Amino acid sequence: MSVLLFVPLALPLPCTHSASSPSPLRAAFPCCLGRPFSEHPADPCSGAGTPAAAPVTPAPWGKQQHPLCFVHLWPGTSMSLPASSTPELEGWLLPDSQTELPAPYGPWMDIARELPQLIASHQLRSRVRQMPQLSSQHLRGREELHLAHLVLSFITMGYVWQEGEEGTVQVLPRNLAVPYWEVSQALGLPPILSHADFVLANWRRKDPNGPLEIENLDTIITLPGGESLQGFILVTLLVEKAAVPGIKAISRALGAILQCDEETLHRALEELAGAIKAMREALRQMHDHVDPEVFYSEIRIFLSGWKDNPAMPHGLIYEGVSPEPLAYSGGSAAQSSVLHAFDELLGICHRQDSAAFLHRMRDYMPPPHRAFVEEVRGAVSLKQHVLSSGDARLRAAFNRCVSALTDFRSYHISIVTKYISTAAAKARARRAQPSASAGPAVGKPPSALEAKGTGGSHIFSFLKSIRDTTREGMISA
Repeated sequence: MSVLLFVPLALPLPCTHSASSPSPLRAAFPCCLGRPFSEHPADPCSGAGTPAAAPVTPAPWGKQQHPLCFVHLWPGTSMSLPASSTPELEGWLLPDSQTELPAPYGPWMDIARELPQLIASHQLRSRVRQMPQLSSQHLRGREELHLAHLVLSFITMGYVWQEGEEGTVQVLPRNLAVPYWEVSQALGLPPILSHADFVLANWRRKDPNGPLEIENLDTIITLPGGESLQGFILVTLLVEKAAVPGIKAISRALGAILQCDEETLHRALEELAGAIKAMREALRQMHDHVDPEVFYSEIRIFLSGWKDNPAMPHGLIYEGVSPEPLAYSGGSAAQSSVLHAFDELLGICHRQDSAAFLHRMRDYMPPPHRAFVEEVRGAVSLKQHVLSSGDARLRAAFNRCVSALTDFRSYHISIVTKYISTAAAKARARRAQPSASAGPAVGKPPSALEAKGTGGSHIFSFLKSIRDTTREGMISA
């Protein structure tokens, strides 16, 4: 998405850094890229000099190779975000999401509105093959592009998985693949359903003046899964909303370090810990709005990708785009920028295999979100500052943030256990029953990803690993 939270600290500045003149904030945390502490951006309160620069890695998708730099913390003291930023409440959610495309794109919208019915009746693939070949050139503005990407992403997932994991396709037809690729290139997003589409852009208020609460929210596009799918999307949306004060606290914390303002830094850390606790409370609503059997048997397959997925080991050919199959990971909570930003601020260093997966998931973020996370990654080290300060109150506040993040990840594991592990065991038991039907594959619980997440990770070893390394980020007394 091109929008971020509103932080009224400074006007936006265009990114003036380039590969030949990189930002001095781009040095990474040492344990993540093997650099010693001495190569961090220097703590301005320590009197050390300006750190050595590191090159910027360009975005892998599309034309947006040089987004705005949203964090300008060296040598200044402010975090800058785009002038078109959203109200404070909405954070990284795409605000006032558009719900209709221009008239020429009626064929896309007509199919998108009927996706659950077309999939259930096995008619989606034939309807897609009958679509006219449309160009993306009539889309105007980022709002229309985001809605087009959302629509085409949902149609693509329905097309690929209409017949379940036993009836996948090898080719995405040209009349869908080409415009999907064009829109993806324009937005700097991959041509597959990601967290940015599924959650951040897929919501609207029922009452435009009403609160951002689940009773007043609806999805724009849907897939099979009914109320459980809607609940899954909207509860995840509310977790993102709960994170907003924490994202704002990042700017306050890093600015306070540069200003040697320990009182503001302490308040920022308390705000961050509170936001993470609020995220956990928001996630608890999953139990009220999502049925585990429906999630596992009906919803999950439509979030699956064609990378690291035994059901589609060779990927997918995008006709008219590439003669060779392309492989993309499915939607994953790891594609949310929120926890990446918190990890980078707190200096959480995950083990090599987990870190590699997380960094790959950043390729699925909107370029401005990815740029924000990278700027936080390259900023002066909060953990080093707290350690060098010798301030017991700061250390305690820092540890409360790490503890809250550990607790959130532990709670997420319990959610995944209920909705995937336990649900998978029940599905296996049903399949083993002599009366189990050998009917059509569509609607059957998927088996190819029983031990993996839809993003392709080995789900429980991955989740436990990042929870444990988060806990290890505590500062001992």
